[in-house]
Amino acid sequence: MCTVTLIARKNGFALGMNRDERRTRIAADAPSRHNLAGRTALLPSEPGIGTWIGVNDAGVSCALINWYAIARRAKNLPISRGQVVTTALAAATVKEMKALLEQLPLPRVNPFRLIGVFAPGRKVVEWRWNLKQLATIRHPWESATWISSGFDEAGAQKTRGKVFAEARLQRTFGRLEWLRRLHRSHQPERGPYSTCMHREEAVTVSYTEIVVCPGSAILRYQTGAPCETARLKTYRLQLPR
Repeated sequence: MCTVTLIARKNGFALGMNRDERRTRIAADAPSRHNLAGRTALLPSEPGIGTWIGVNDAGVSCALINWYAIARRAKNLPISRGQVVTTALAAATVKEMKALLEQLPLPRVNPFRLIGVFAPGRKVVEWRWNLKQLATIRHPWESATWISSGFDEAGAQKTRGKVFAEARLQRTFGRLEWLRRLHRSHQPERGPYSTCMHREEAVTVSYTEIVVCPGSAILRYQTGAPCETARLKTYRLQLPR
C-alpha cells in the first residue's frame, strides 16, 4: 500500500512516496548512506538494509510498490522485496539495473512494481514481476503517479489517480509544496482511498521525498502520516556534474 509521485523536470526530478503499512509493523530506520556494490546510496531501511525507496550517486532513484493485483505468492522461502531496491540502486543505467534484477532469485520474491528514474538521459522505467516474468515498461519523461493498495488496489488507483489529475491543474503544480500537499491529502475524504491513507489496521507511516538536480541529490524524510507532522529531515548526496 503506497503512493509514488514523480515530477519530471528539464534538469532532474522530484519523487515523493507515502509508505502505507500495518500499525503493528516495526518502525523503519532513518535514512543513511550505504555502499551498494561500489555505489553510494541514501535510503531509509528496515532490518537487513531492505528498503522501499532510495537514490544513488549516479542520479538514479528507485521506488518499489507491492503488486496486490497479482494474487499469487512465492511459496519457496520468500525473501523480502526490500532487497529489490538495494540491488537495483547499484546500477547507473537502465541496462545495468535490468541485469541486476534478473540476477535476483525472483521466484522467491512476491509480485512487485519497481519504478526506476534516471536523471542522466531522462528515463523512467518500470519493472513488473508477477511470479512468471519480469516485464519492462518504458514511460515518457513526464510527471506521473503509481499506486498500490492491499485494501482495494483498483479502487485506490481510481480515486488517487483522479486526485492527482485534478491537482495537476493547480498553479503550484511541479513545486515541492505541491508535492507535499498532494501526499498529505485526504481527498475525497480521509480513509483507505486517500493519498494520506488511514484505516483501522493500517496507515501511512512515512513520507520520503527525493530531489535530483545537477550536482546533488537531496532526500527528505518524515516518520508518521504526512497530515500529522510537517517535520522533514534532510540528507544530501553529491553527484558528478
